[in-house]
Amino acid sequence: MSILITICARGGSKGVAGKNIKEVQGVPLLAYSIKQAQRFAESTDADITLSTDSDEIKAIAAEHGLYSDYVRSAELANDTTGKIAVMKDVLLYEEQKSGKTYDYLLDLDVTSPLRTMEDLQQGLAMMEKDTNALNLFSVNPAYRSPYYNMVEQHEDGYYRLSKKPAKPILSRQESPKVYHLNASFYFFRRAFFDEGHTTPITDRSLVYIMPHKCFDLDDALDFDFLEFLLEQNKLDFEL
Repeated sequence: MSILITICARGGSKGVAGKNIKEVQGVPLLAYSIKQAQRFAESTDADITLSTDSDEIKAIAAEHGLYSDYVRSAELANDTTGKIAVMKDVLLYEEQKSGKTYDYLLDLDVTSPLRTMEDLQQGLAMMEKDTNALNLFSVNPAYRSPYYNMVEQHEDGYYRLSKKPAKPILSRQESPKVYHLNASFYFFRRAFFDEGHTTPITDRSLVYIMPHKCFDLDDALDFDFLEFLLEQNKLDFEL
């Protein structure tokens, strides 16, 4: 079994400037994912690569033990480029360079670092068990439900439930279980890229339900919240 671990971190960010290398407790955010990738690679003999268009990010990655000669093109570094295209490009580059064909690609998202080795190991085990699955992504139980308390605007201008239930649902507890993607990690079988998918949600996708808190760092307040959790030892695992 061969695995390529990708860490994708472009230089531009409109939400939080330089968020991929913003320090969290004195450590660049990027370094947390590098450390996790290195630990997982030790047990799986995986290869690790970096996809970035930024010399600064490349230099910081090298300081933490991740060296890469791959350079993300400008075409793949804009706001509208999907991440699947980014991962596929670096996958093909690494395969051509090494002469390997990887069985799996594991992507660790820099801005959603709250994951454990157990999360990654169990995710891989799920993929190995279900040979028909194309991919797997990490999720958490959703705080809101499209069947109960999420609405959207319809053609008549009025707002109704995003997803119409078979019968009226009077409490959140009655709602079907739904989950939100926390963007922390994704496993892809090599066939996923051969089939030309452009989003991670397919008709053969699995989910790994995280048993702990995990969230994406989208704005400055998210960074403050993460700092608080770490300073107060509110996480029950080591980041």
